[in-house]
Amino acid sequence: MTLNIVILGLVTIERLFELALARRNTLRLLHRGAREHGAGHYPLIVAVHALWLASLWWLAPVAAIDGFWLAVFLVIELGRLWVLTTLGRRWTTRIIVLPGAPLVRTGPYRLVDHPNYWVVIGEIAVLPLAFGLWQVSLLFTILNAVVLSVRIRKENEALGR
Repeated sequence: MTLNIVILGLVTIERLFELALARRNTLRLLHRGAREHGAGHYPLIVAVHALWLASLWWLAPVAAIDGFWLAVFLVIELGRLWVLTTLGRRWTTRIIVLPGAPLVRTGPYRLVDHPNYWVVIGEIAVLPLAFGLWQVSLLFTILNAVVLSVRIRKENEALGR
């Protein structure tokens, strides 16, 4: 098994774990009275992420690995872990707002708005570069920017910003 397959497998497992965690957190929040906002764009986000990962599975298994970009990706993954642990049970892949709950202002949220989206931007751009797939990086960075422009606007509206 090549290192490329191991990397892709770990990223896929991570994404599947995150989907399960997000579902559990979403159901828990909804049970507590939270509401979902801007659900209409969610299938587009799922499609972009699924197609990004599928394109990597298609093209990356035989690609040479660039150690620099792989290291950058690993640092970005530490940012993902920081976001997940900071939000804890409030982390979801959807826009779920619990009325009366204060905004999180700790961890990376004290430094930037929407740190999870900064992580996603980095992941989508950098992992393909680790395999020398600059075209995949460019294409999905553009697609991600389009869906994030909708997502961030909807999230800001939901949070009263």
